[in-house]
Amino acid sequence: MLRDPLPGREAQLEMSARFDKDIAEKYFKPEENAKKGGVLVLFYPDENDISIPLMLRPEYPGVHGGQVSFPGGKFEPQDKNLIHTALREAEEEIGIKSADVEILGNLSELFIFASNFLVVPTVGYLNYKPDFVPEENEVEKIISLPVSHLIDPSVVKFTDIQASKSIRLNAPYFDVEGHVVWGATAMMLSELKAIITKIYS
Repeated sequence: MLRDPLPGREAQLEMSARFDKDIAEKYFKPEENAKKGGVLVLFYPDENDISIPLMLRPEYPGVHGGQVSFPGGKFEPQDKNLIHTALREAEEEIGIKSADVEILGNLSELFIFASNFLVVPTVGYLNYKPDFVPEENEVEKIISLPVSHLIDPSVVKFTDIQASKSIRLNAPYFDVEGHVVWGATAMMLSELKAIITKIYS
């Protein structure tokens, strides 16, 4: 499913805050000193659907405090590659058994200008529903996103978001159990949605 040319930037920008296109390209062009990171987009069977775990981060002073994200984090020297980063972080943050994950491929990389991270989403599959164990200091809540919900057009909404003390944006978001999933996570989900929708059509 991830071997064909990926939808890439066009699909990502569908869920970007409403910048002028030239400004958007500037923001999403990686800095030379960008840090590398990996996140895990994990499919698992969930009743009569396939779901993806997201996590609500606790409120903290950093730029991503209180936001919904994929499990993942910064590339560390001991990591073999960014796939290993994603698996390691997911095991630490949500308690999955990373050795059980079948790797399906990667989505397009995405530069997150707010934190200066160039992130590669790794897509994986578990053939069972895991017993999630959230890391209490990093995860306030684990949120399951069914694939059927992701591809439902009605879950995409718009709201004004205070991106920083001085910046307020009108941005699209996925409404997941009443949580606002916006920004980089929404942009990655948008590319995934485009891929899945193409398969179903």
